[in-house]
Amino acid sequence: MDTRRQAKFLYWQGFRVARVAEILGEKNATVHSWKKRDQWEETQPMERVEGVLEARLIQLIMKDPKEGRDFKEIDLLGRQVERFARVRRYEQPGGHEGDLNPRVANRNAGPRQKKAKNEYTEEQLEKLQGIFHAEMFGYQKHWYRASLKHRIRNILKSRQIGATYYFAHEALLDAMETGRNQIFLSASKAQAHVFKQYIIAFAKEADIELTGDPIVLPNGATLYFLGTNARTAQSYHGNLYFDEYFWTYRFQELRKVASGMAMHKKWRQTYFSTPSSLSHDAYPYWSGDLFNKGRAKADKIEVDISHDALKNGCLCADGQWRHIVTVQDAIAQGCDLFDIDQLRLEYSEPEFQNLLMCEFVDDNASLFGMLMMQRCMVDSWEIWDDFKPFAERPVGNTPVWLGYDPNGESETGDNAGLAVILPPDKPGGKYRIIERKQLRGLDYEDQAEQIRALTKRYNVVHIGIDTTGIGSSVYQLVRKFFPAATAYQYNPDVKGTLVMKAYNIISKGLLEFDAGWVDVAQSFMAIRKTTTASGRHITYVAGRNGTVGHADLAWAVMHALDKAPLDTSADSTTGTDASMMEIYE
Repeated sequence: MDTRRQAKFLYWQGFRVARVAEILGEKNATVHSWKKRDQWEETQPMERVEGVLEARLIQLIMKDPKEGRDFKEIDLLGRQVERFARVRRYEQPGGHEGDLNPRVANRNAGPRQKKAKNEYTEEQLEKLQGIFHAEMFGYQKHWYRASLKHRIRNILKSRQIGATYYFAHEALLDAMETGRNQIFLSASKAQAHVFKQYIIAFAKEADIELTGDPIVLPNGATLYFLGTNARTAQSYHGNLYFDEYFWTYRFQELRKVASGMAMHKKWRQTYFSTPSSLSHDAYPYWSGDLFNKGRAKADKIEVDISHDALKNGCLCADGQWRHIVTVQDAIAQGCDLFDIDQLRLEYSEPEFQNLLMCEFVDDNASLFGMLMMQRCMVDSWEIWDDFKPFAERPVGNTPVWLGYDPNGESETGDNAGLAVILPPDKPGGKYRIIERKQLRGLDYEDQAEQIRALTKRYNVVHIGIDTTGIGSSVYQLVRKFFPAATAYQYNPDVKGTLVMKAYNIISKGLLEFDAGWVDVAQSFMAIRKTTTASGRHITYVAGRNGTVGHADLAWAVMHALDKAPLDTSADSTTGTDASMMEIYE
C-alpha cells in the first residue's frame, strides 16, 4: 500500500497530521498537502469505511499462500460489501426498508411462508461462535484443540467444572457449521436432557429458538438425547458424547453399541466422567487394560494414567487422547467458580480426593459398594410410568416420605441433604428416590422453608430429621407446619440401625433412583464401618467427624427409609409402624 493511502487511513482512524507524518517518516507539509488535495475531511463516513474495506480485501485476495483465518476474513468482508451495497440503494431516491433487508420486501409478496423450524442466520451463528470462544477456560481450550486433531477424547474430571455445559455448546456449533449429527448418551434419559437444556439456552443467546426431540437443524444435522435405551439404537450415527460413563451400568456392553454409532472416521467420540470405583467395568477402558486384553505380549501397550502425565492432555498409544482435570487444575486455568478452602471444610479428605481431585475409590472398605449401588440406578423416565417430574404434583396424592440431614455441627447450614422417597404400594415393591436436593449456604429458616415447599408438592406422611447442630433449629421450625416430624439424635445404636435398615433394602434390590444422580451413589459409597473412640462400639462414618460424618444425601435417604417396616417383603409400607431405633423427640 502506498504511503499516501496509508496516511489517509491513519488520519481517518483519528491520528493528527503531525502524528501521521511521524509514523510514516514524512514531512508535516507533505501530509497537509495530501489532506487538502484528496479532501480527507470532506469524505463521507461510508466512503471512508468502504475504502479501508476495499484495501484489506484486495490485500487478502492477493496473499499467497492463504491460511484458514484468511478465508474466513475474506468471507466476512465480502458480506460487508453486500451490506454496504444495500445501504447505498437505501440512500438513493426511492430507497426503502426492503433495500436494507430483502426479507422485508418479500414479507407481503404472495402467501406468507412459514419460518423453517430451528432456523438461524449466518450472523446468529457468528454470534454463538464468538460467545463460545470468549467463555472458554484454559482446560476447555485443551478440549477444543484436541477435537480438531484426535478422534477419541477420554476425560477424567472434577465435579462441577462445566464439562457438560462446554460439550453441549461445542456439539451445537459443530452441528450448525458442518451438518454432522450429535449423539448425547448418559446413564439416564433425564441426565441426557441436561445437554438439551444447555443447548437450548445457548441458542437463545443469539435469539435462536430450538425445539424438538431430537432437535433437527435446517442443514440436516440431528441432535439425539439418549439414555440406556441406546443399547437398541443401532441405526444412529454421529459424533458421540458419553457423559459420566464411570457411573453407567454394564459399561462394556453399552460402549460397544455407542462406539458403533461413531465408527466412521469423520465422527468423534468423547467420553468424560468423574471417577467412581476401581471395580467399575469402565476402569479397564480408562487404564488401557481393555486394549491389551487378548493381545500378544509384543502388541501390548503401557498407558501412564497419572495426573502428571495427563494434566495437559496426552495422545496415548491406544489412540485415545486422555486428560485429567482436578478442581485445582480448573482454578489454575481460569475457573473462578470455586472456593477451594471452603470446599476442604465441606468435604472429608476421601470425598475431596474422589469428587474434586479425580481419585478413584477402592470400595472394598465401603459398606455400600459400587456393584450394589449400580443395581439401584435406573432410567427413571423410561420405567417410572406413574412419576411425572414436571407436573405440579409429580405423584398425585400418593404418600411419600422425606428425609433431611444437616450434615455436621456447624451453624453455617452447608452441605445439608434432602430426599423424597416414594414407598411401594404393596409388599416387596421398590422404594424410589424421586427427588433429592443438596442445600448449601442456607440458614436454618431457609432450609425449613425448602422442606415446607416439598410438603406442598407431595402428600408427605413422614419427615425424618437429624437434630444434630443446626438440625435441631430446623426441626423446631418444621414441627410448626408438620407436628409429626421425627427427630434423630445420633449415637452408635441409632446410626447402626439406620444403616442396617437401608442395607437390608438396598441389598435386596428394593431401592431405585435415576442413574444420572451419581451424587446419591457417591454419598452411599462414602459410608464405611469403624469403631468408636473407645473401641467398644461399631459405628458408621463418611467423613472427619466420627459422630456424624458426611454423605449427607445418603443419611437423608436413610432418615426417610426409617419409615419402612422391618420386614420389607411382608408388611405394609405406608402404615404407622414404630421406628426400629431409639428416637429422641
